[in-house]
Amino acid sequence: MRDVVIVAAGRTAVGNFNGSLASIAASDLGATVIKGLLEKSGIQGNQVDEVILGQVLTAGCGQNPARQATINAGLPVEVSAITINKVCGSGLKAIQLATQAIRCGDADIIIA
Repeated sequence: MRDVVIVAAGRTAVGNFNGSLASIAASDLGATVIKGLLEKSGIQGNQVDEVILGQVLTAGCGQNPARQATINAGLPVEVSAITINKVCGSGLKAIQLATQAIRCGDADIIIA
């Protein structure tokens, strides 16, 4: 089984409902985080196998906000993405799924 390491960490800011971040689409916030992670880690977008993002309250955000964030961050269209909604555990579940995929040999680099 392969070892898994976290090479960079980031997340969106936490705001209030209808607060100062209300006018910014969740996918744009996600794209900003993805760009920051790529910059911090030195990984190129074409090296990423998959993006797994957690998001709660996806109503009105369109289909698969993680995919939107991936494309908005400039990653190639070949990079797949999934959105996880497990309420407060969404981010943790995203990391767990990424770890599982890497350990099984299904992926090498995942943004979660």
